Amino acid sequence: MHEKYSYDFLYDFTLAVFRKIGCPQEHANIASKVLLSADLRGIDSHGVARLSGYVRLWETGRINPRPQIKIVHETPSTAVVDGDRGLGLIVAPYAMKVAMQKAENVGTGWVSVKNSNHFGIAGYHAMMALDQDMIGMAMTNASALVAPTFSAERMLGTNPIAVAIPAKSQPAFVADFATTTVANGKLEVAQRKKQDISLGWAQDKEGNPSTDAFAVKEGGSLLPLGGDREHASHKGYALGSIVDIFSAVLSGASYGPWAPPFPAYIPVPQNMPGQGLGHFLGAMRVDAFRPKEEFLEHMDNWIKRFRNARRTDENQPVLIPGDPERAMESVYMKEGIPLLQSVEEDLQKLGDKLEVEWDKKDKG
Repeated sequence: MHEKYSYDFLYDFTLAVFRKIGCPQEHANIASKVLLSADLRGIDSHGVARLSGYVRLWETGRINPRPQIKIVHETPSTAVVDGDRGLGLIVAPYAMKVAMQKAENVGTGWVSVKNSNHFGIAGYHAMMALDQDMIGMAMTNASALVAPTFSAERMLGTNPIAVAIPAKSQPAFVADFATTTVANGKLEVAQRKKQDISLGWAQDKEGNPSTDAFAVKEGGSLLPLGGDREHASHKGYALGSIVDIFSAVLSGASYGPWAPPFPAYIPVPQNMPGQGLGHFLGAMRVDAFRPKEEFLEHMDNWIKRFRNARRTDENQPVLIPGDPERAMESVYMKEGIPLLQSVEEDLQKLGDKLEVEWDKKDKG
């Protein structure tokens, strides 16, 4: 059984950890909020389970807890941001605010980021635009775990894309997805359960299809969305490539197989062509295209019509992107966030190391 912890308990603990590694109060607040948003939305692979990973990156000098984030190039509608090796959890929201300000001024804003680190869930950053009734977009490159179609070599990350679109009375449309068939976290779950994985998820180091949950750990690769050529993996490969180019080639970050890995124990690639990880964020003011109220009403109409589409199974409603995560967030805020025992133990050890109290009595 998974233990459940209140949002406030986990937030306070996460905040204290970020403060211990030297983050200013404002940065620690933002980083904790971004990290916990993943747990609330049921994307626990990118939530507090990653906290010790960020600390290890700080310990090896790869994360600067007090970055001087700055714009290094800009036009009225675009900018390049240098993250100064800061937490991506901090750098990406800064860049999204720049994109939103440019959208406010000229209709759209596009920001490419270099010299950053892992930025948590893409959806958080895209959803920032919803507060201004803007359309938001966020993507990031990541360390290479994915083989292109017809390749046995890891060249791309899971490279997620998120798009958030406001509506009037309906909940916002929020698509947030990796460009692989599955996230690496699903392989980790299968490893813990000692189960095989489905064909199309991964291949072994020779490039052969594999059902071994440990295939990637043993030198294999994740597969692009689609799994194999017959199921259109070339489209997943293309999507992941677009993310890599927009996030890193465009900004001056390291791309493809040179993207720095999240695990601190994996050596940083030699002869990197750029600085750190890259992100790409965008904001669009709806009334740069049509009257805002008119658009929001039509988004409501779009969402309602899709919800009422004829079902293949009467017990399974047709979902709008963002529905499952929003429902989970509502439940977890009320009932607490479930943590695997292994994650709980990891956080306990992290607390002991940094002298941050992990008191079960106060878990909520």
